[in-house]
Amino acid sequence: MRVSTILALLLAPAAFTADWLDYRGPNRDGLSPEKNLPEKWGGPEKALWRAPYGGRSTPVVHNGRVYVLNPTHKHEDMKNRPLLQERVMALDAATGKVLWEYKYNLFHSDVPAHRIAWSSPSVDAETGNIYVFGAGGSLLALSPAGKKLWDRSLVEDLGVVTTHGGRTTSPILEAEKVIVSAITTSWGEHARAGHRFMAFDKKTGETIYVSAPGGRPFDTTYSPPIIVDSPQGRLLIAGGGDGTVHAIRVNTGEPVWKFFMSKRGVNTGVVVAGSNVIVSHSEENLDTSEMGLLAAVDLGSKGEVKKEQLRWSIPGVQMGFSSPVLSGDMLMQLDNGSNVFAYDVNTGKQLWKKNLGTIQKASPVLGDGKLYVGNENGKFAILKPGKADVEVLDIVQLPGTPEGPEEVTASPAVSDGRVYVVSKEAVYCFGRKGPSTRSALVKPAVVKPSTAPPASVLVSPTDSILRPGQSVQLRARLFDAQGNFIREEKATWSLERLKGEVTPDGKFTPAAGGAQAGLIKATIGTLTGAARARVLPALPINEDFEAFPAKAAPMHWINTFTKYEVREVEGKKHLAKLADNAATKRARSFFGMNSEHDYTIEGDVMGQERRRQMGDAGIVAQRYQLVLFGNHQRLELQPWQAEKERTVAAKFPWKKDTWYRLKLRVENLPDGQVKAQGKAWAVGEPEPAEWLVERIDPIGNRQGSPGIYADAPFEVHFDNLKVTSNQ
Repeated sequence: MRVSTILALLLAPAAFTADWLDYRGPNRDGLSPEKNLPEKWGGPEKALWRAPYGGRSTPVVHNGRVYVLNPTHKHEDMKNRPLLQERVMALDAATGKVLWEYKYNLFHSDVPAHRIAWSSPSVDAETGNIYVFGAGGSLLALSPAGKKLWDRSLVEDLGVVTTHGGRTTSPILEAEKVIVSAITTSWGEHARAGHRFMAFDKKTGETIYVSAPGGRPFDTTYSPPIIVDSPQGRLLIAGGGDGTVHAIRVNTGEPVWKFFMSKRGVNTGVVVAGSNVIVSHSEENLDTSEMGLLAAVDLGSKGEVKKEQLRWSIPGVQMGFSSPVLSGDMLMQLDNGSNVFAYDVNTGKQLWKKNLGTIQKASPVLGDGKLYVGNENGKFAILKPGKADVEVLDIVQLPGTPEGPEEVTASPAVSDGRVYVVSKEAVYCFGRKGPSTRSALVKPAVVKPSTAPPASVLVSPTDSILRPGQSVQLRARLFDAQGNFIREEKATWSLERLKGEVTPDGKFTPAAGGAQAGLIKATIGTLTGAARARVLPALPINEDFEAFPAKAAPMHWINTFTKYEVREVEGKKHLAKLADNAATKRARSFFGMNSEHDYTIEGDVMGQERRRQMGDAGIVAQRYQLVLFGNHQRLELQPWQAEKERTVAAKFPWKKDTWYRLKLRVENLPDGQVKAQGKAWAVGEPEPAEWLVERIDPIGNRQGSPGIYADAPFEVHFDNLKVTSNQ
């Protein structure tokens, strides 16, 4: 059973139905296989239904249900702003009736209210389960009934970076894996910021691999991945925050080729026409002042692709948001100004151009010979493209408001003879009337194992987070040179920078004692693979940094390497937040289990002043922050830093070069509420009896890792951290 299950999960191509299972459809290329699709909409009044749940995320459709990710309230709704969350909704595909909704919080994120709920859900055709990657770095798995199966806080676990832009990739499913990508600043060899691709077991949420093919990132991005077969094996291809399009082996995460093309992140997806991979962006090129590029890369490339290796290229076209589609050998893509261009995909020769508006974000969908696309001007167009020209079948102007148009940033979804459109105000459905066609769950195909020689060992799960004495069962799997699964194999196990025991069958148990982080290695013949693991102590935690060497950063902490260092002054050690890099002056770092709850964290902080400016320093408990602001001379308690309406603040004089004690207590209350309380006082003075700031959070964070926060244009310092369970 083990062999057949592994073969089915690891090697089977994705099983596609007429359902629209993720952002770019059944084949992840914007193409619908359906026939008899509508050529007219006629406007909102002619829609089959309208549901008032707008957003920016593309809907997905499975088994008579439409799944959308959106905010629970409009960001302009100040009355309900303190209750704003991200929300997954299930709507009846035939009527728009709400079947269920699942809400979750944002935390540890700079994304503002008006830029949340960016990515699209994805549905597993084998189980009907729904996967969502939130703008705050939360990855969730939900059942078809809307029940949470598992979730991961990737900010706390893997150091995922979220920013003001809110740009978030959509999950993609392949065999047993759910895959997302993001900028991360984790620990060990993944400590430096980089755009990384992360694969998780879709049943359990365990990390299968973290692939790090990228260079220094410029932006967060939302490039939708595509998975294709190639001469180099089965590849996942997507843009990254480092201005590069990456191709990795989807089963193992091994990098195959990359094309570095932009000085900003890449948001567009690619399409594959034969051996041509079509890439695009709208930012500054590497070797010219022209903005934007459309080009064809050889699918069979290896290593770093140079400009002179491109099949063809067109600099100066700004196609930076909307991804392309193919109709035979005709490539169609919209530029940022909402112009549709058609090209010969083999030569790059322009065939025609059609203007639809002025601002474009949404990607088009091609089905039944018709092109469906909306834009930020509130228009939705149905076109019939040809080789020489394009015919406009219908253009609908959504009603909008006095404040502006009813923007469409989401791509449409096509399923069961219907087209689903999400605007910032609503979800619309037009097309075939009648009940929905129900979808049978798809059984994974069984594929024979590779008989080629082994070329790599993949050890999983990786990036395990354990307590001292807690075990994890590892497995070592062999893959050939193209990333095809061969077999699971017994290995010789060893440890690097870890203390503990590994049994012959791969069960690792860390030694009792303090925190540690390192590698669990599996050797099979001449091949070696490794899984990463951190061992974090249970509460209470006391950290005075005396056990760490000077100039180092705690290895087991998330997001500290190159940002912090242990400093020794007059024979005593403390942790200093460095101020030598403007790009990394802000950092939120974690050193405990994110399952912790109902606890108190204390710590000493000190700020330096330069040019009459000071930094900020704080402590983190259960996804709440207590921060001393140097320039503003105040203490703030923050559930979601970007949401000032939720912040509780009090004036507090923070003197330079003076140690202060911070204390943050978080307590779970009934009915989902959470009480957070904070205080500060000068070290050496008695602790105040009263809390200085306090908040009862009606949609509280019920668990989370302890940590620290710093914004250091000039150095800030930490010492004597203490984390204890509430008494």
